[in-house]
Order: sequence, then C-alpha cells, then structure tokens
Amino acid sequence: MMSFIFSLLMMIPLCYFSSFWVIQMFFFILTFMLMLNFSFNFLFVNISYYLGSDLLSFSLVFLSFWICSLMILSSEKIYKLKNYHNLFLLVILILLLSLVLAFFSMNLFLFYLFFEVSLIPTLILIVGWGYQPERLEAGFYLMFYTLLFSLPMMVTIFYCYNRIGSLDFYFLSDHLNVLSFICMNMAFFVKMPMFFIHLWLPKAHVEAPVSGSMILAGIMLKLGGYGMMRVMSLFIGVSMKFNFILIVISLIGGVFISLICLRQSDIKSLIAYSSVAHMGMVLAGIMTLNIWGFWGSLVMMLAHGLCSSGLFCLANMIYERTQSRSLYLNKGLLSILPSFSLWWFLFCSSNMAAPPSLNLLGEIMLINSLVSYSYYLMMILACTSFFTAVYSLFLYSYSQHGKFYSGIYVIYFGVYREYLILFLHWFPLNILILKSDFLTLWI
Repeated sequence: MMSFIFSLLMMIPLCYFSSFWVIQMFFFILTFMLMLNFSFNFLFVNISYYLGSDLLSFSLVFLSFWICSLMILSSEKIYKLKNYHNLFLLVILILLLSLVLAFFSMNLFLFYLFFEVSLIPTLILIVGWGYQPERLEAGFYLMFYTLLFSLPMMVTIFYCYNRIGSLDFYFLSDHLNVLSFICMNMAFFVKMPMFFIHLWLPKAHVEAPVSGSMILAGIMLKLGGYGMMRVMSLFIGVSMKFNFILIVISLIGGVFISLICLRQSDIKSLIAYSSVAHMGMVLAGIMTLNIWGFWGSLVMMLAHGLCSSGLFCLANMIYERTQSRSLYLNKGLLSILPSFSLWWFLFCSSNMAAPPSLNLLGEIMLINSLVSYSYYLMMILACTSFFTAVYSLFLYSYSQHGKFYSGIYVIYFGVYREYLILFLHWFPLNILILKSDFLTLWI
C-alpha cells in the first residue's frame, strides 16, 4: 500500500514541471498498476502501516483512481485557458491521496481524519474553478453541513476507543447506545446524503466545475456508505430497533426526490437530485444489515459513481457549446449533435437500471434485500423504480427532441477526447456485470 502512497507523493512536484497530459497519463498508469494488487475477498491484504485493502476498499480506491484520471481528461478547458492548471492538478492529486488513505486505512480514527481532509480539496475545486458567484454559498453549505456533524462523530470515536481499547476495524464489535449511533452515523448520513439533510448536494453540484461534480458524484458520496458499512458492527442492537425509520425516510425521500427531478429545468440539477434518490436506496440497503443489502450497496455505489459522473460529463459538453444548462434552451440536440445523442441514450438507460448495466444488478440486490426485510416496502420500491425511469426518459427526450433554439448557431461536433471520456465511463459500467461475482460474493 505504501508504494502507491509514495507514487502519488512523488507526482506532486511533477504537477509544476510536467505537461498537463503527462500527469494525466501517469494517473492512468497508476490505475492499471493498482489492478495488479486486486483483492479477492473480505480479508485485508497488502497490510502495512495501518493500511490494507479488502475488496470493499479496493474497489472504491480503484473507482477513485479511475474518476480522477477522467476528471483531468474532461478539464481540457482549464488547460486551454491557462486557468491555474498546475494548481488544479495539485488539488486533484491531494484529493486522490486523501481518498486513497481514507479507503485503505484499517483504523477508524485514520479513516475519520482523511474523511475530513478530503473535504478541503473539494471545497477548493468548487470555490476556485466553479462557474457562478453562488459557488461561495455552495462551498459554505458543503463545509458546514459536514463540519456540524463531524465533531460528534469524533467524540463517539474516542468513546469507542475508551470502551473497546482499539479502533481497528477487525476489533469493532460492541453494543453502543442510541446517542452513539446518531452521533457516529449523522456524518455519514450527510455525506451520503440522506433525505432531509441533502440540500448541500444540489447546490454544490450546480456550482462546481465538471471535475468537482465528477468527484462529488463519483467518490465523495461513497465515503458515507463505506463508513457505515465499517461501523455498523458497533450498533447491531440499536439498529434492530431504529433502522426501519431510517429505511422508510430514505425510500420515501427517494420517491419525493424523483418527483422533484421531473420539475427541474437545469440539467445538472436534475442529475444531482437523481444522485440523492440512488444513494437513498444504498443507505436503505446498508440499514437492512443483511448480506444482500451489503452486496447490493457496493454494486450500486460503483454503478452510480460511473453513471452519474458520465452524465455530468455529457451535461458539461453541452454547456461548453451552448453556455447554458437549461433544458428549455438545450432542445432538439438530436438534430445538431446526433453522435452525442447515442451517449445520452446509453447513460440515461443505465441510470434507469436497464440491462446490461451494473445499476440493474445493484437494484435487483437492493430490492431483494429490502423486500426480505419488510414486505411493506414493496410499494415504495415500485414507485422509486418507476419514477427513476420516468425522469431518465424525461431528461433524454426533453433534451434530444423538439425544436432547437435558434441561438445555437456556433456548434461543433465532439472531439476524440470527449468520446474517450464517455466510453471510459460507459464501458466498465456495462462490462463489469459479466464479472460481477467479485462484487457480489465479497463477504
């Protein structure tokens, strides 16, 4: 593990002395080098200095490397405009380093430390390279929502250490009280984000640059799910009594959010709200505490990371051409950019969990998990799945069909770089289902 950490640290001076695309190539090389350390089960391997990886942490670190590589590839505009591109690379590198250390750490306090550190580069990305002046407000929302609930979590971690005598994930097994459950998990609920405390997410997404949206949707939301999977063994007793309330809030919230998606006029805002609906299902799956829920949550997190990130890339490609994210102005794109319409269709179909996407596998597992938990959840799940399909179709049909806006008179077709980004999102999303046994049999 330390070899990867040192490799990333060695790249820091390169950010200032090498070309933009050389750094991007290094990111991809490191990603494929990471593949050689593949972890096949729930046992920790490559252990060194409180760091190690099992399949859960490995798959999320691999997703982090992949998304960060694609973030640089999709931010050519920053390089062309010479908009502090060296600093931009440095921020992405520090962000990746903090995410890798958070996922690879085998100690709860180390995880908490890097969980909080990853907030700072994300904030710099949004405030530094965002588009509108409202990005300052979005940054404050992101910062204070997370910080408000992180202090109680830290106190609970110290309380755990006092009771158990260790914070290593393998030794975490105790029956803590309701107060500890709330204090520990609220930070994860905000990060997921859970319905009622999700308001920072649409703001942050809409104001962030494309790279900020990609890392938020692709990785940052997964920190919450990953953390909950790690600490749930502390709250088995409490969970049996209170999890049903959280499951119902998440799923009914998912239905409400899906209805909100149908009223959005901003493409980015629609995709951001859809993330809340998807992560609501992941949260509910983890809260069932059964094996299908944990399997389905991991699959859904990976699928959502790739699919949502790809949709944000597509929205940005349209924004770069028309300088607008409005669905009322970006109509009739099928007539203007037919080659992008194929990608819109592929990503929208994956978003609604059409085969052969990984979303389908994740939804099947989570529906299994939740229905086996309680039959009463069937109706809510049916509504969630239906409305997910509805807003995905709405996004596709409303943007691709209709009479296009006459102001779009300077438009250019896609370049190789853009098709490569979209392909590298879509290909793993639809091919991983062929080798899904690693993602589903990991406990």
